[in-house]
Amino acid sequence: MIREILFRAAERTGVALTLVANQPLRTPPLAHVRSLQVASGFDVADNEIVRRVQAGDLVITADIPLAAEVIDKGALALNPRGELYTANNVRARLNMRDFMETMRSSGVVHDGPPALSNTDRKAFADRLDRWLAKRG
Repeated sequence: MIREILFRAAERTGVALTLVANQPLRTPPLAHVRSLQVASGFDVADNEIVRRVQAGDLVITADIPLAAEVIDKGALALNPRGELYTANNVRARLNMRDFMETMRSSGVVHDGPPALSNTDRKAFADRLDRWLAKRG
C-alpha cells in the first residue's frame, strides 16, 4: 500500500509526512509522521492541503485538480502510480479527466482506472526515492 511506502520513507529519511483526511487515520508512532483530520465536506481536505503546501513540497494525490493547485503554488504532485504531475502535463491531464467524466456520465464509459498493481507501487516508490534523493 502507498501509505506504508510513505511511512517507511519518512522513517528512513526523517522527512516530515502529514496525512490530511476528513476521517481519523492510523499512523505509526514516528516523530516525522502526523495526521490531520479536517471537517467533512466537499474539497475540505484538498483546500487544507492547498492552504498548507509550500513551494518544493511533494503532495501525493490521484486528484488531478488538487495536483494542478499545488503545482500552481510551486509544489510537486505525485500520483500513486508513480506519475509526477508537472506544470507541463497537468493541464492535459485535467482535460482528459474532464473528457472521461463526460463519457462516464453519458454512459459511454462505465469503469474507472484499474486497481494499483505491483508495477504501479514500484514506480511510485522509485519516483519517491528519486525526489527524496534530490532533497539531499
